[in-house]
Amino acid sequence: MSGDPGTLPLPFFVYGTLRPGEPNHARCLSGRTGAEEPARLPGALLYDGPGYPYLARAADGAAGGGVLGELVTAAPGEYAGLLRDLDALEEFLAPGHPLNAYEREVCEAVRLSDGAPVRAWVYVAGPAVRLGAAISGGDWLSRQGAPGPGASALDPAAPDAPRRS
Repeated sequence: MSGDPGTLPLPFFVYGTLRPGEPNHARCLSGRTGAEEPARLPGALLYDGPGYPYLARAADGAAGGGVLGELVTAAPGEYAGLLRDLDALEEFLAPGHPLNAYEREVCEAVRLSDGAPVRAWVYVAGPAVRLGAAISGGDWLSRQGAPGPGASALDPAAPDAPRRS
């Protein structure tokens, strides 16, 4: 993964509440994507947060089986707005900004259908984020105690549920 401050028109690798069936997918991505393909991000680890996960790079030499997610490609005419909205959701202000909850970085995900590497944007936990428990297997949707697709703590119908802005 590398920090690319540009706004290259790349797909997004999503791994938590932006995945299909999860509440932020419905809020942010529904009707705005041209393709959504299962993928894995090697060399990354997934951590549980307060109703949503954080992705972090595995330390050099550390075991990091990867994180499961989807490669999401914006529908024609949706890229700029989608990038803006996802940056806001993930509290990404600018590369290296001290108030970032996440950093937006270029990564190389692997598309599961054919094993092809695909450059994509991914939101990685910022340096000030305190990581929760590691999610075994790197899959937010199959974590132990998961309420199931669409029923995470970010359910907009749930009063007092933590929300990403």
